[in-house]
Amino acid sequence: MKELIRKVLQWVLSPVRRNYRQRNGVRYEGERREMPNRILLGMARDMIREGHTATIAVKGYSMRPFLEHERDRVILDAPKDLKVGDAVLAEIAPDHYVLHRIIAIEGDQVTLMGDGNVRGTESCRLGDVAGVVTHYLRPGRTLLASDERLKRRIRLWRRLLPVRRYLLFVYKAVV
Repeated sequence: MKELIRKVLQWVLSPVRRNYRQRNGVRYEGERREMPNRILLGMARDMIREGHTATIAVKGYSMRPFLEHERDRVILDAPKDLKVGDAVLAEIAPDHYVLHRIIAIEGDQVTLMGDGNVRGTESCRLGDVAGVVTHYLRPGRTLLASDERLKRRIRLWRRLLPVRRYLLFVYKAVV
């Protein structure tokens, strides 16, 4: 019964889906445009290298509970003075990008892990970090990545790694 109510509410509250067209790998849906990550994130990397900032929508669940799939966006800037705990956009393989948090830096090697992951890490070099998150954009509000309250929550979440699986299970059931 609970599942049925949730589905009905999602259907009623969700925006009307329009038919979409696809041209050259880019999906057009009303005012919204979708393109493959390898193209979009490569363009974002190039913009950041030219001195601009880039705003991208979050896709995927690997950064839960701090970033939610297709709800949140992030503003990326050039990576300067990277430290453990920073959320970064990194190229971990040719044309394969992830937006994950730094869990270790050893020399030129950076180890990344998503907040919503319970195991498994990615590695890249410092030069492969395309951008660092400076702002989290949520519907109706903006959070600075440098906010001390947010940083404390992130540090606590990292310490909860042994029980993160259970916390994420409860979070998914609630959301």
